[in-house]
Amino acid sequence: MENITIKNEFLKVEISPKGAELVSIFKGKENYLWEIDRNFWDKTSPVLFPIIGGLKNDSYEFEGRKYQLPKHGFARECEFEITEKTDDSATFTLKYSEKTLEVYPFEFTLSIQYNIIENKLFIKYIVSNASSKKMYYSIGAHPAFSIDGDFENYSLEFDQSENLISHKLSDNLFSGETKEVALEGKILPSNYSLFEQDAIVLKNSTTSNLTLLKNNVPKLKVSFPDFPFLGIWTKKNAPFICIEPWLGLADSHQSSGKIEEKEGILNLEPGSIQSHEWSVEFF
Repeated sequence: MENITIKNEFLKVEISPKGAELVSIFKGKENYLWEIDRNFWDKTSPVLFPIIGGLKNDSYEFEGRKYQLPKHGFARECEFEITEKTDDSATFTLKYSEKTLEVYPFEFTLSIQYNIIENKLFIKYIVSNASSKKMYYSIGAHPAFSIDGDFENYSLEFDQSENLISHKLSDNLFSGETKEVALEGKILPSNYSLFEQDAIVLKNSTTSNLTLLKNNVPKLKVSFPDFPFLGIWTKKNAPFICIEPWLGLADSHQSSGKIEEKEGILNLEPGSIQSHEWSVEFF
């Protein structure tokens, strides 16, 4: 299926039906998303659903039965249906199937709405539960923003000066260890050494807006007031940085494996709908 393009006088956004994944975001001639280089990574902005991160033993338990799920779930590999389209907006929808029920026993519908207003892109996740039982899920974003030139010329500006406590990962699971990430005022200077042990994962940050700066000049601002967790990630020498608002977390090495006890997990009553929105402003 062909990619979908939405645009206005400020932005031109391309989205793939596979995973409802953002492929490019142009403001003028500049693409703010990175262009795939498989030597580093084969995604641009995957949607993480119905889990975020890894599961202990790559499995979870629900109602006495074990299920297998890969890291970050299955939505990013699924073909979404295009259910609505205008010049500056598009909605992509994924519904449960026999295949998804084998690994995730809930009758869900996930719609992802992309909407451009002036120089902002709004992304809304709409999750509904058609099951007769309470549904457990996580959802999150993983956009990779382009780095042009020297990585050290970039920095991240937080809402306020605070001591950042990053929760360490080992083998895709939380180890129980933490490290302090020092800000210079509100600024985190970019350095690949920050990511030697995987992502920076913030569970208790008070930030709900994160601005990417180049040479101290704002490039873009990610706003996520309804998302309590944040991941920041890149790979050594990769020309991108990911700013990831999350509603959910990976397992720890001490996790029970029961999905209803999973840290950060959300639940949705039968017949209920929940929406979650974040946005990016481009300068």
